[in-house]
Amino acid sequence: MRLFKVLGVLSVCFSALTASAQTSAARDYPNRPIKMVIPYAAGGPMDFIGRTLGPRLAQSLGQPIVIDNRAGAGGAIGTDVVAKSAPDGYTMLNTSSSHASLPVVSPNLPYDPIKDFAPITLVANSVGFVVAARPDLPVKNLKELLADAKANPGKYTFGSGGVGNVMHFAAEFLCTSADVKMTHVPFKGVSQSLNDLVAGRIDFVIGAPTAVLPLVKAGKLKALAITARKRWSELPDVPTIDEAAVKGFVYTPWYGFWFPAGVPTEQVTRMRNEVSKLLEEPEIKRAFAEQGFATVGSTPADFSKVIADEIAMNKKLATRVDFTQ
Repeated sequence: MRLFKVLGVLSVCFSALTASAQTSAARDYPNRPIKMVIPYAAGGPMDFIGRTLGPRLAQSLGQPIVIDNRAGAGGAIGTDVVAKSAPDGYTMLNTSSSHASLPVVSPNLPYDPIKDFAPITLVANSVGFVVAARPDLPVKNLKELLADAKANPGKYTFGSGGVGNVMHFAAEFLCTSADVKMTHVPFKGVSQSLNDLVAGRIDFVIGAPTAVLPLVKAGKLKALAITARKRWSELPDVPTIDEAAVKGFVYTPWYGFWFPAGVPTEQVTRMRNEVSKLLEEPEIKRAFAEQGFATVGSTPADFSKVIADEIAMNKKLATRVDFTQ
């Protein structure tokens, strides 16, 4: 009996010490650099978000934010790095709504998009993706492109940052909505798809404004339409897809931050609060708006619902589209 009492006392003491250590760790967080993994090559929208918020986040947290671009497999390689990282708050994921599309097209991913992650906050919504074509594409507008594509199934090619990437889903949504068939050409990131588009090796992409706008302004690409509900102030003469060709079409990707599952709630809250403060700053809002983003911010619970809803919507689309092509 005495032995059980001793063991009980030791158990209570151990639990108290563990709780105290966890509280101390949360209070001292962060005390070393934090790695922000971007599962795509440099130059895309997540890269802009990371390199814009990273330095300011480092100032507010008092520790460096180290950007780590881990491209490949449509974002799965970098995402898996975070899923398998220690749940200590020192590795975070910066990605897009492709986090909710990739699992639909790759059911054998080495991670679970819900169970293996702790959502921190929704960071931004896109003001819409831009349908950008090579300048010599022999169509004047999106309506002409879709009409010719309908008459000639498989004639046109579109690029993306990889199978299941948000660019891929945007284009498949358009093809399904317009009842046309076009050929998908996946790349290992946004930059590579744009390089091939500029070189004339593919016909168009539906890409993030931050990546497409400089090329449109330089005359290297032509913008045919935007996927949002309303026109974008940076390209005021470019119509929405709803205006140009497909009534009711809207597609607006989102971007956010995650920790691996198991990170203490106190650390999730600390990171979420610091990011949310930055998203309210006029300078940050302006920088994001210029690149085609609207800053958002959310609670982890609200962000979890956004992710779950998006996965459900993508599963529905996957019943009509072969995303393995």
